[in-house]
Amino acid sequence: MIELGRINTLPVMRMVEFGVYLDGGDKGGILLPQKEVPEECQIGDQLRVFVYLDSDDMPVATMKRPRAQVGEFASLVVADTNQVGAFLDWGLPKQLFLPFAQQAKPVEPGQRCIVYLYIDNSGRIAASAKLEKFLDKTPCDYTPGQTAELLFWRRTDLGYLAIVDHRYLGMLHNQDLFREIRSGQTVHGFIKQVREDGKIDVMLEKPGYSRVDPLAQQILQYLEIKGGQCQLNDKSSPEEIKELFAVSKKAFKMALGNLLKQGLIRQNEQGIERVE
Repeated sequence: MIELGRINTLPVMRMVEFGVYLDGGDKGGILLPQKEVPEECQIGDQLRVFVYLDSDDMPVATMKRPRAQVGEFASLVVADTNQVGAFLDWGLPKQLFLPFAQQAKPVEPGQRCIVYLYIDNSGRIAASAKLEKFLDKTPCDYTPGQTAELLFWRRTDLGYLAIVDHRYLGMLHNQDLFREIRSGQTVHGFIKQVREDGKIDVMLEKPGYSRVDPLAQQILQYLEIKGGQCQLNDKSSPEEIKELFAVSKKAFKMALGNLLKQGLIRQNEQGIERVE
């Protein structure tokens, strides 16, 4: 059975002048237009294609990859609007429909909005900007330091809400925000912790000592540029450290500890200096 709105691996069952038909199971033959058929394609070949509906609501295949699939969240640009909804650019010739009833607030052409892709009651692929109802509320099994894909949703007083792996809601707290982030941006981040209440905290950098080595190199490079001297030490304020190295005081102190143990720097009340 094919998955509408997702990438499927389907066998070539028939070749015609205007393309090839792929075996769509109970959906019958699904056309892949000739302009997208790979060279030397033969009957029986397995092709990875995205299956969606054409303007006549018939399943059609494409070798193109949309910016999101059904079951995923994405930040997409509004291409057009009318009295019943909006149409989003998701990388395919037929635009993605965002019904007016599924808009968190009215949108305009050129605007970006974060949406979830789903199959509506009529069997069509659609988008919704009412994200809360599509987030998974069941307990997760993440461990600290585990990698995750983060889609940043919106800023709050505590930090940035992020959609984790197209499934859960997480929070990047202000104290872990050391570089500019924008709504709709997707990055590869890390799980900081899963709280007892099930809430997920995330980070842009892997927690613990995994940050030390690159930061230690950055400190050494700074010392080289500045003639071996730096006015910061482990007693410096978090604000001074963040302004100079864009990291937390905790990460800075771990990096200094690493360099001190290796005998590469020494520390005094005036700061640190490189040991030649």
